[in-house]
Amino acid sequence: MQKRIAILGSTGSIGTQALEVISNHPDKFEVEILTALNNAELLIEQSMRYAPNVVVIGNEEHYAKVRDALEHYPIKVYAGEEAISQVVGFDSVDLVLTAMVGFSGLKPTIEAIRSGKIIALANKETMVVAGELIMKEAQEKRVNIIPVDSEHSAIFQCLVGEGLNQIEKLILTASGGPFRGKDLKFLEKVTPEEALCHPNWSMGPKISIDSATLMNKGLEVIEAHWLFGVKPELIEVVVHPQSIIHSMVQFSDGSIKAQMGLPDMRLPIQFAFSFPERIKSDFERFNFADYPELTFEQADTKIFRNLAISYEALRKGGNWPCILNAANEVAVEAFLKKRLGFLEIPDVIEKTLDKLAFIKAPALEDYFNTDLQARRVAKEQI
Repeated sequence: MQKRIAILGSTGSIGTQALEVISNHPDKFEVEILTALNNAELLIEQSMRYAPNVVVIGNEEHYAKVRDALEHYPIKVYAGEEAISQVVGFDSVDLVLTAMVGFSGLKPTIEAIRSGKIIALANKETMVVAGELIMKEAQEKRVNIIPVDSEHSAIFQCLVGEGLNQIEKLILTASGGPFRGKDLKFLEKVTPEEALCHPNWSMGPKISIDSATLMNKGLEVIEAHWLFGVKPELIEVVVHPQSIIHSMVQFSDGSIKAQMGLPDMRLPIQFAFSFPERIKSDFERFNFADYPELTFEQADTKIFRNLAISYEALRKGGNWPCILNAANEVAVEAFLKKRLGFLEIPDVIEKTLDKLAFIKAPALEDYFNTDLQARRVAKEQI
């Protein structure tokens, strides 16, 4: 039977590649729901091509445009961020791909879990902000969360078949981004345009900047902690410029398993959609002759302070990762608008962490309140 898929954030990088995967396997998957926040034009185009039962445009100002464009199609059109959280619970949905950017993915993910849907998780911020709550809800509802981030997908794939074998260490690989090896003097003058030019991956603007600051890797460390139940001190980040080894697991006997492949997000997306089955793809294959050397370096947490700050937030726990995420989103937006320097991004995050009250055991409402307060405080720093 076809899996009926809801794609939250269908107009972004992950969403568009997910639709490509579905197009390649029409016998396996079909589009049930598409959502977007602002890109009404692309959402309309996708809806006409893939004929979902439901589309949701998060920004209500675009509702009339989407509704009118699709009035002759058998597609239900809704608007508003609350509608995104509601449609994931429809009985017609088998799997929900959460590909929304940032904190906005939290509530729809929780609602999808509470509705018993399989989760293909591409929104790492959800786990960063409220990982403990998310995993508790998933365990109670017996819901599978299959990671889509290439690093967490790699770890997940390495763990399949290992049962209760003890993990000694998780090793997350990082490309190093566009500024690998650069010093502080160089980084003082970098522009958003330079930071957006990732050497290996094609990604959206927010995640591209996070990759350049190594915040993306910091968020992935926090996500890995919750997804795989591994202590912070047992999660290591290694810079691997070729992005061929996507991550590794070291077991108690000293052996290391790695998942390898060319940098192509369609592979982890397809794996999440088809799990536990592996299905054939026409993706380009890795050739060892093309990569005579695979190299590894230590991550420089003194130059790229966001990685060190992320570890600190994870060890502190409570609402600190939520503050970290909110302050980073505000700082990245300011940098993209050229209102903040590249090296000032971690300054804003640290000052916001210092100014907000610490909550050791936050409830769901605390996360929403913390997010709002952290954004306000971060904006004040800018």
